Amino acid sequence: MDPSNNLYFIITKKPEIPLHIKLGSICYIPKYKYTHEVSMLSRSTKLSVSFIDSQTSLPYDIDRNCMESLTIEEADLLLASESEAGRLKNWIRDKDALQRALGLTVGTDVMVEEDGEKLRGIICYIGPMVDPNFWRPITGRYFGIELQGADKGKGKTSGSFGNRTFFSCEKNCGVFAPFSRVSPVVPTTVSPSMPKLHTQHQTQDIFPGDNVIFFIDEKYRCGIVVDIHEEGGQPIVRISTDKDENGKRGGEVKLPLHMVTKGEIPSGSESMDIDTPPVEAHTDLSMSLNSVVEVTLGKGNSFGIIRWIGRLPDREDLMVGLELEEDLGVSDGTIKGKRYFSCLPRRALFVKLKSCRPDSRFQNISAQNKMMLELEEDADHSTGKLETVPPISTEQVNQLLIGRMKGIQGHCNSCYMDAALFGLFSCSSVLDSMLFKATTPQDAPIQRILLHNIVNPLRSKGFVQGRHIMKFREQLQNHGYSHSFTTDEKDPEEFLIIVMHHILALEPLLKLSAAGKVQESYCYQIFLDQNHSLVLPTVQQLLEHSFHSAGLKLAEVPSCLILQMPRFGKKFKMFDKIIPSLELDITDLLSEGPQQCIICGHLAVKECVDCFKEPVFSQTGFKVFCKTCSTQVHSHPQRLSHQPAALEIPKGYLGRSIPHSLTRDRLELFAVLCIETSHYVSFVKYGPNTQDWIFFDSMADREGERDGFNIPEVQACPEVGMYLEMSPAELANQVPRDMKGVAKRLFCDAYMYLYQSTSMCLYR
Repeated sequence: MDPSNNLYFIITKKPEIPLHIKLGSICYIPKYKYTHEVSMLSRSTKLSVSFIDSQTSLPYDIDRNCMESLTIEEADLLLASESEAGRLKNWIRDKDALQRALGLTVGTDVMVEEDGEKLRGIICYIGPMVDPNFWRPITGRYFGIELQGADKGKGKTSGSFGNRTFFSCEKNCGVFAPFSRVSPVVPTTVSPSMPKLHTQHQTQDIFPGDNVIFFIDEKYRCGIVVDIHEEGGQPIVRISTDKDENGKRGGEVKLPLHMVTKGEIPSGSESMDIDTPPVEAHTDLSMSLNSVVEVTLGKGNSFGIIRWIGRLPDREDLMVGLELEEDLGVSDGTIKGKRYFSCLPRRALFVKLKSCRPDSRFQNISAQNKMMLELEEDADHSTGKLETVPPISTEQVNQLLIGRMKGIQGHCNSCYMDAALFGLFSCSSVLDSMLFKATTPQDAPIQRILLHNIVNPLRSKGFVQGRHIMKFREQLQNHGYSHSFTTDEKDPEEFLIIVMHHILALEPLLKLSAAGKVQESYCYQIFLDQNHSLVLPTVQQLLEHSFHSAGLKLAEVPSCLILQMPRFGKKFKMFDKIIPSLELDITDLLSEGPQQCIICGHLAVKECVDCFKEPVFSQTGFKVFCKTCSTQVHSHPQRLSHQPAALEIPKGYLGRSIPHSLTRDRLELFAVLCIETSHYVSFVKYGPNTQDWIFFDSMADREGERDGFNIPEVQACPEVGMYLEMSPAELANQVPRDMKGVAKRLFCDAYMYLYQSTSMCLYR
């Protein structure tokens, strides 16, 4: 995991719950998760963070008032301190030392405190002493110092720690120390980091996002501060302006801090920081909260979402707060210390409403795209009621779905939603009940868009415009589930749970029985214990091992089973390959119903969890036995310690055997969602033959650059069937990069498997 994908905090106030959290503890939260939780702060003031010092990966909900944010560099330096109390002391009382440490480099002469004595040395190494891992993204930044002169021999190392050498020096002439015990021999200026620049020049109170005045060519001009950094030893302010120093419209200037004054030019002077193109002012009444808009900055066109509309102090114009798609803004939604909305740092920009215009990318479409749009609109207005369009049949796939500009058009991190919707609805009706389920008047528009603008066009025309997905995302966002639904990447399960549970109030798809209690869920995350022996598992094996280790059973046959594969986040997979199980036999996973002895086929009365991993038995299925076979199996010396448990036998089967042809409960695979480098795609099993597979990518290609649009594509992938017919040994020897077509994506990048019961879905 890239540690820069997290935000870091230090606990500065003891939280009420949990009590074991210490002051000075360092915690973190993934940025994508932070974005989601910040949007929910109106309902909660807590963040779900993980603690680096914790022995578990469990997140805790901590009140934001109990912690302060850190940069990754500050967190890394503080983490090297010997204790939580030491970290807190360094953070509160000695921030200057922290900033100085950021400026230390290899070769710097320093004094290091060791056993109460100050010793002189040279920095030879800066970095971690223990490798990070998924649960501990940073492990502390230490300084490796080679002692000099009379202090040689007073150290404790020769540059090694554990079995690794970080630098080389004579025996006992090296020291590893945290920043709090290291100081430069020659006093240095504080490291040129943004936080310190703010501290140095706080007398002027100039921060990113502030309006400032400056003097160029004997004229006063103004703009908005984008950045403050250091060049050649002096602070430089980067300002977004309506004109650059050459008089060109839309630009940026860089000036020394002493030439910049906080303030605004009185109304009537040229003072706009955003370039307003020399065209008629935009008065598009369709632009409102959460509208997708375009604005021209100094570096060209930028795109964003309107998060706030209103008037700012000392401004007569109607202003909007934009959340940009890229880091081209000036703040995280604040101006002059006041928050107007929340977003990631450098994503917020405040401009005049008339400087915005509708996003041109949704208007710049090809002739083919326009024709499809017209066909769609004709279909939309042909009837006033919601018509039912059946899923695409096996015979229709080639005609309706295969090709470019087919499937669902992706736009702006929508691939998680595109892949999920295509997998669920293109060739399956298992969840069609959610399209017609009675819902509240408030949520009805969301359901209507899903059916009328997405599912029906997908099934009737084989194509869905990206604008409909964006409209769907806007509706979800307007309902307050996340303020970043229109911009940020989500997880498919997060999106599905919001739609099925919070909006449509669909009955949970999955009912699990554990210790006599029934738990309900919409998805099931597969977990494995550390002692599993799986190398090239099937989905059947993964599900059985997960149920076995967790002590779970199915309380009933699910109509739809959504399985999340075992992964450590999106980037770390537990297995190089997973073999798709075209059918899941769940008979042995049910908490009720008769089961057959795995040896003789008669009515099973005993189950042995100790026999589950015995290699002598089948690699799949729980190990259940009739009374006779159980006695024989457990008379073996190696199984005398096993403790088989009695099964619950349905009353109708007590006292009699069952036929050898007992009907098995099976689910069939209909779709798989895969992820590679944060991009979701989907595979759909659309027919009965092993070659009946299609592959969908909502962003397979692109026409144009920033002002262009994505081209979705659906392609047949019969090569998948060839690999499914291989033996496990043959499949294990397949080199992923050499696998034909897109098969590698299915076997190596699986994120979520979707199964259906063709009988149970008729009753749900």
